[in-house]
Amino acid sequence: MSGMRTLLGPRHAGHTMPADELGALSLPVGDDGVVIGDDAEGHPQMVGFHRSAPYDVLLIGGLWTAQVIALRAAGTGARVVVETGRAQAWTLLAQAAGAGLECITLHDVGRVPPQGATVGSPVVVVRDAGMRPPRGRVVSGPWQSVLTLLPYLSPVAPRLMRNSTLVGIQRVSPREAEQIGRILGLSSAESEALPTLADGVTLWCAGRERHWVMTSPTDAESGLLGTARRMD
Repeated sequence: MSGMRTLLGPRHAGHTMPADELGALSLPVGDDGVVIGDDAEGHPQMVGFHRSAPYDVLLIGGLWTAQVIALRAAGTGARVVVETGRAQAWTLLAQAAGAGLECITLHDVGRVPPQGATVGSPVVVVRDAGMRPPRGRVVSGPWQSVLTLLPYLSPVAPRLMRNSTLVGIQRVSPREAEQIGRILGLSSAESEALPTLADGVTLWCAGRERHWVMTSPTDAESGLLGTARRMD
């Protein structure tokens, strides 16, 4: 993955493990950028959202994880722009971030204005626009990354999975896991594990790379957002 350094795990077949151990398992994602969680030893794992080339991330998962990532992206100095049809779910977060500065701004679906992202003023757009985000309204570009949140597998999910550089999957139904596994080329063990994942655990996929990450809130984040949860 361009711009992201990784520490690869062993390349033996399957990476099998008991499903009840998955909540504690994660693999490295990178070593610079926004902290998205920890590996099994508690080492922080990061994703570099600030890039000179377009960068698209898809998260099929919960609002809680997307909000933690947004808050942490704002903490790295990015302007975070949230396109959402449920502004009430984001208002407290936007008000709390940046100590009164507008580092997280909210916009209705389809109403995000041009952001003028630059190397000195990078932007992360979070698209919380339901199961069918409007196509072509918000796109990634130099210094402007886009994170799209889908609560479940939807008709647009296959296209988004194929077009995204990084895809995160949280707990899904067995049928959804089977479909996702076919699209992403997951092993049978990986697909079968997805319905068993604990809250806060995400399987991040980048090309042929697979990374299990546990996202745990800081005290400040848990005070603002509560504990990790998959359902909203």
